[in-house]
Amino acid sequence: MQEETPILRVENVSKRYGKREVLRGVSLSIRKGDLKILIGPYGAGKSTLLQCIKFLVKPDEGRVWLEGEEVKHSHKKDLYAYRQKVGMIFQDFNLFDHLSAMENVMIGLVKVKGMSREAAQARAQLELERVGLREHTAKYPAQLSGGQKQRVSIARALAMDPKVMLLDEPTSALDPELEQEVVRVIKALADEGRTMLLVTHDMKLAADCSDHVIFLHQGKIEEEGPPDQLFGNPQTERLRGFLSATGA
Repeated sequence: MQEETPILRVENVSKRYGKREVLRGVSLSIRKGDLKILIGPYGAGKSTLLQCIKFLVKPDEGRVWLEGEEVKHSHKKDLYAYRQKVGMIFQDFNLFDHLSAMENVMIGLVKVKGMSREAAQARAQLELERVGLREHTAKYPAQLSGGQKQRVSIARALAMDPKVMLLDEPTSALDPELEQEVVRVIKALADEGRTMLLVTHDMKLAADCSDHVIFLHQGKIEEEGPPDQLFGNPQTERLRGFLSATGA
């Protein structure tokens, strides 16, 4: 049973680069256990929105609340605490090449959470097994496939016990076979009730896995709703054109 109170709420987020408006007053909310998916054409602002939510990019306007408490991103201590609660998965993995899969997952537990190496290793082992990498814990990123590297990055995020996970096109750099490895993990996390906001160009993933789909166009939410509604009966010409262009 999903809670009605949003665990994450974003209000009127805007971002400009020079004269270009990348985000124009975007508002959304996510309840605990939701898997919401952002779709839209290249340049619509999807990845920028995730970066603004994580405050990797500072929005020009807008406010963010986590568990009902507004994020005071200008206060370093508050921002640091907030970022620990919001995990982010990047399309290019962002692993440390000189660390093994195990060490990549352990590093945040030791340096950020202050865990002992023994406790961190036990937790890292658990999360790597969860994403199907039991046999690959000692391998370095150069020895792993793209799908395996992405699963290491998911394990690393899970180990930090995030309240919300932001996934920025986690399958876009993968070929179809490796993509399915990551999709299976995402579906398993959704079944566990993980709270996720995911950007994807994979319309099948959006249609099959999400609770709610958000169509972003030119920095604004053009249309949103349950996947059956958006894919089966799009209300706007822009969404109809986008779905037709993607073959959805």
